[in-house]
Amino acid sequence: MQSRTAITVAAAGFEDLVRLGIQALVQADDHLSLVGADLPLDRLDAFLEDLEPAVLLINFGALSSAAEVHRLHKVHPAVRIVVLANRPTPSESNQLLALGATACLGKEVQARDIRNAIHLASRGLHVMPHSDDQTAPESVGPVLLTPREADVLELLRQGRSNAEIANALTVSVETVRTHRRNIYRKLGVRTRRELASLGS
Repeated sequence: MQSRTAITVAAAGFEDLVRLGIQALVQADDHLSLVGADLPLDRLDAFLEDLEPAVLLINFGALSSAAEVHRLHKVHPAVRIVVLANRPTPSESNQLLALGATACLGKEVQARDIRNAIHLASRGLHVMPHSDDQTAPESVGPVLLTPREADVLELLRQGRSNAEIANALTVSVETVRTHRRNIYRKLGVRTRRELASLGS
């Protein structure tokens, strides 16, 4: 029988109890290897570079904005991102997938579902929660940006002007202004300076 290389997994941004649960479920699967269980979000890039996990489990509620998923995907394209959120709606899950996540699951799912999602995500397959409840409560966590808003946010953080962003994305300056207003509203800032202070 041919042996498989274990799928390396890292986790970031989880509360202690959830983190311990993730550790236990990964350790219970011989085909998974936990390379980091409590990665700090403020140094996540360095850890991902060093550890090179195949799959990153990340707590949506701990992120400063949904654009962080998009940024992580662009900076670490080889890492499959599995987002765990509090009862994500299908719309929220679709947006996270559009921003670069490979999977989006609710924290209330069973351990086997998370293990299956890790295995599928490691192969590049997208996984979304199935929802029987059409009246799911509003999710807890940052407000999602659209993929285009995430693109504009990235260019704003680079210090680009509205005209430069419009040229780079081949849209009008007014479209950039609209996206910028939506980004400011969703992130709770009023100026570029406040936006820059949110950290990158």
